[in-house]
Amino acid sequence: MKVTSTEIPDVLLIEPKVFGDDRGFFLESFNQKAFYEKTGLSLQFVQDNHSRSQQNVLRGLHYQIQQTQGKLVRVVLGQIFDVVVDLRKSSSTFGQWIGITLSAANKLQLWVPPGFAHGFVVTSDVAEVLYKTTDYYAPEHERCLLWSDPDLAIAWQFEGDPILSAKDQAGQPFTQCEVFP
Repeated sequence: MKVTSTEIPDVLLIEPKVFGDDRGFFLESFNQKAFYEKTGLSLQFVQDNHSRSQQNVLRGLHYQIQQTQGKLVRVVLGQIFDVVVDLRKSSSTFGQWIGITLSAANKLQLWVPPGFAHGFVVTSDVAEVLYKTTDYYAPEHERCLLWSDPDLAIAWQFEGDPILSAKDQAGQPFTQCEVFP
C-alpha cells in the first residue's frame, strides 16, 4: 500500500497493492496493521456503506457535527469526482477543498478524517461507492454544506445539471454552516 498526503495533509490518498494477471486482480481493500504502519492512524471502523448512483448524481456535502465520522472511500464500479471540505476552524486549511477522481479502474481510496464535509458526483454512466466509517450514522447530527456555495467555488466535474436529493438542495452556505472547533 502506498499512502500520499494531499494538498490538505490530513486527507490521504491510498493506493493498494494490486496483484493482476490474465484472470483478473486481487487487492486488500483494508488491512488494519498495514494502514496503521503507513498512516500512524489507529482506527476502528464500525460501519460499511454502499451506494449506487447514476451519472450526474451529486451526493453531499455531508458531515456529522457530533459522532463525527472518518471515512475510507473507494469505488468498485464506475467513476466519481470525490470532494472534501475542511470544516475545522482551528486548521490552517479551514474552508479549503480538494477533489480527486476515484474509480474502479484506478482502485484508489481516500481517507477523509473527522471534521470534513464529504461528497461526490458520478462521472460515469453509473458508480458504486463503498466507504467505511469510524462512527455510526446519526441523522440527528447530520449536516449538509451547500455543494454549489460560491465562497467555496468547488470545480465539480460534470456536464449539465446535477441530480440532487431534497436534503442536498437545501444545504447550508459555508458562512452559515456549523463547523468544528
